[in-house]
Amino acid sequence: MNFSDKPDRTSSKAHKWEKYKGTDILPMWIADTEFRCAEPILSALHQRIDDGLFGYTLSAHDTDASEAVVAWCQRQYNWKIDPSWLVWTPGVVPAFNVAIQAYCQAGDTIIVQTPNYPPILAAPAINHLNRTCIGSIEVEGRWTLDFNALEAAAADPKASLFIMCNPMNPLGSVLNQDELDTIAAICRKHGVMLCSDEIHCDLILDDVPHLPASAHPELAESSVTLMAASKTFNIAGLGTSFAIIPNEKLRADFNHAARGRLPSVTVTGLTATNAAFRHCDEWHQQQVAYLTENRDYLVTEINKIEGLKAISPAATFLLWVDASGLQVTDTQAWCEAKGVGPSAGRDFGDKDCFRLNFGCSRDYLVEAIKKLQG
Repeated sequence: MNFSDKPDRTSSKAHKWEKYKGTDILPMWIADTEFRCAEPILSALHQRIDDGLFGYTLSAHDTDASEAVVAWCQRQYNWKIDPSWLVWTPGVVPAFNVAIQAYCQAGDTIIVQTPNYPPILAAPAINHLNRTCIGSIEVEGRWTLDFNALEAAAADPKASLFIMCNPMNPLGSVLNQDELDTIAAICRKHGVMLCSDEIHCDLILDDVPHLPASAHPELAESSVTLMAASKTFNIAGLGTSFAIIPNEKLRADFNHAARGRLPSVTVTGLTATNAAFRHCDEWHQQQVAYLTENRDYLVTEINKIEGLKAISPAATFLLWVDASGLQVTDTQAWCEAKGVGPSAGRDFGDKDCFRLNFGCSRDYLVEAIKKLQG
């Protein structure tokens, strides 16, 4: 795989490129990559399409896909899960909204970390519930949660659910064992459920492990872990993800809340996920190596630009840039005037920042830096 390719995405009507269509602004915003899918995924999809029939297929009957997830979790995280714990969902966003419906009551408060993925920030209000935000803090050159704020938020009797993002989006930190232990202790002490969005967990660039929330012994019976092959293998458009819910009652409640709200996952999504987790290890390793080099280049160059500052993310293909040093009123407008289209920091909870997607050819990063320097 040549990750330096720059495929023309015009015919696919890619949302990432449609936003700035007809301008000279380089899109570096939405979290999908510019990397063509691994050949085993494409081959599996071609075979499925050649079958020529696309009637109803229940995810429960696609045991190959479920077994692929089980094997992947064992191989990647040393986590032995039971296939019965899996609930297939058509995306992580609908999944954490279903979790809210399943585990919260009218008047409840949902805890979310900030800055954060905009749909997580929006989820409490969408479900007519209250939201408490806990900030992130920099400790020794690394972003982490403000655990004092989490303790205070969880102590609220109305707090029923903490929606966490690990690895963090947009900050890129990966929670370590001590941090997960602290989260488990706080949630257990105050009776708060945990829903952990771990969609970027297979894109770890530093030599640190990913620790799934529901694999933690103190969280296994009070948590939902959301994962997908979508970000890692660039198949987000196939609308397929999964929740891992070890507790039988929580799983039943989740399924009950999903009835009539969530459609089934697609047959192509199941096919692609199965192929990704079974046959694409080498592609995956090559991508992580390429992304690591991209990250190192981008962090170095961003920190040379006066007014910008970035901490190297341990995971994801996303860089959170602090632009407060520019002292401009609109950082997004500043970037776009330079010819670069990032994700706006205000959407994540911090108007003085922006997020850059480095899941692309190095040439695009070089172009972006030249534009930002101009």
